[in-house]
Amino acid sequence: MEWIWGYIFFSIITVLFPFLHFRWRTLLYNVRQQLPPGPRGWPVFGSMLELGNEPHKTLMDLKQKYGPVVWLKLGSINTMVILSAKAAGEFFRNHDMAFAERSVTEVMKSHGYDKGSLALAPYGTYWRIMKRIMTVQMLVNKRITETVEVRRKCIDDLIEWIENREFSSSEGIHVAKFVFLASFNMLGKLVLSRELVDPKSEKGTEFFAAMVGLMECSGHQNIVDVFPWLRWLDPQGLRRKMDRGLGKTIEIVSGFLKERFEERERTGEKKKDFLEVLLEYEGKGKDEPEKISDQELILIILEIFLAGSETTSSSIEWAMTELLCNPEAMDKVKTELSEVLGDTKKFEENDIDNHKYLQAVVKETLRLHPPIPFLVPRKAIQDTEFVGYHIPKGTQVFVNTWAIGRDPECWKDPLDFKPERFLDLNIEYRGQNFEFIPFGAGRRICAGIPLAHRMLHLVLGALLSEFDWEIDVSVLDEALDTRDRMGVTVRKLKPLKAIPKTKNRTL
Repeated sequence: MEWIWGYIFFSIITVLFPFLHFRWRTLLYNVRQQLPPGPRGWPVFGSMLELGNEPHKTLMDLKQKYGPVVWLKLGSINTMVILSAKAAGEFFRNHDMAFAERSVTEVMKSHGYDKGSLALAPYGTYWRIMKRIMTVQMLVNKRITETVEVRRKCIDDLIEWIENREFSSSEGIHVAKFVFLASFNMLGKLVLSRELVDPKSEKGTEFFAAMVGLMECSGHQNIVDVFPWLRWLDPQGLRRKMDRGLGKTIEIVSGFLKERFEERERTGEKKKDFLEVLLEYEGKGKDEPEKISDQELILIILEIFLAGSETTSSSIEWAMTELLCNPEAMDKVKTELSEVLGDTKKFEENDIDNHKYLQAVVKETLRLHPPIPFLVPRKAIQDTEFVGYHIPKGTQVFVNTWAIGRDPECWKDPLDFKPERFLDLNIEYRGQNFEFIPFGAGRRICAGIPLAHRMLHLVLGALLSEFDWEIDVSVLDEALDTRDRMGVTVRKLKPLKAIPKTKNRTL
């Protein structure tokens, strides 16, 4: 009988050893390949149900419990969240290449948009070509300066629209709406040399409506982004809607290109807009295309409008809200404008450098209200070690610049609107100061910073120098409500409506 028990024991050991060995190896691997800490989450859904409607705020609160690098499972998607300037500095300085890819939402894959967009394109030859064109030829100070008069005309139009607009004296005007229209028209002239916000322009009106529809569609949360296996079903219909809307928009822009080609052939004239820069591109390397294709031209044009108009209008709305909430700051910026400009001079682009407090207002607004709070998400190209943690290939990365901008480890009185802090600090939003990165950092930093810098200061400076702004006391609480909502950008939950006054009279 002893041999039977010995046989049974030996058999059990033989069967269990591989299992125990595997478990031991797995535990050892997990110890060596440790993921960042984070909430446990729910089966299947992970932590997505806990984020709520304001995930940038929810995730900021996790830093106290889990530290500056947090791990989440959003549905089936591995996600790392960076919550401190120190961790962001390590990420962009030492791991930029390892996370050079983008995490792309399902709707942005429509019509190959993610392949043609500079912001979303895979890291490779096409991305490098477009980055070089944008930063070396298109969005450089010299070329931007050549179009000063274009932006000046658009600002004059904005002031005229506000002066001639009928509105309720108890509510005022929808500030962001006017700025969005002006920004869109400005980009139309800079990119296409076209007046797009004009009742007489049927094609411009059609293009404007189509672009607004794309922005609304791309701003919706899509269940497919966390459960990719539902892609075939498209349960919310967002991909189908985007396919239709983007297809129509591509058709409109294709018409613009056709008109440009015919005009060039007929007159031989070359305009001084951004489209001309793209048309003149000639590839010189063996891996570079000879020309940018029509499809790529169209997608780059759409990206400029998607990125430029929405971010500018949301930032100006937040700046105006904060100034109206903080009368001392409003008085200081208006005093500076009066001292530099006098009583008659318009605010011009060459005045920006002379308005230090205005620049501080813009910076403080971007610190508290970065337009894209998680930046454009990155993705791990390969398995990577980051600050002692193992980050698997394909992990998407959120850099919560909203939380970093409110971190008490970086900022004194972080929740207060105090532009004065930037008068004493040599901090810029060019990607070198990691406590202040509203436009991102590293090789995939926003290419449009030089133009955004001009547009933000020009629009805000003009609005403040041309008008005195007030809010009717009956809607004061709603107007000064600083709660926000997620979309393409983080917008004010209740749009700011303010009353513009000029020359001591209400318009």
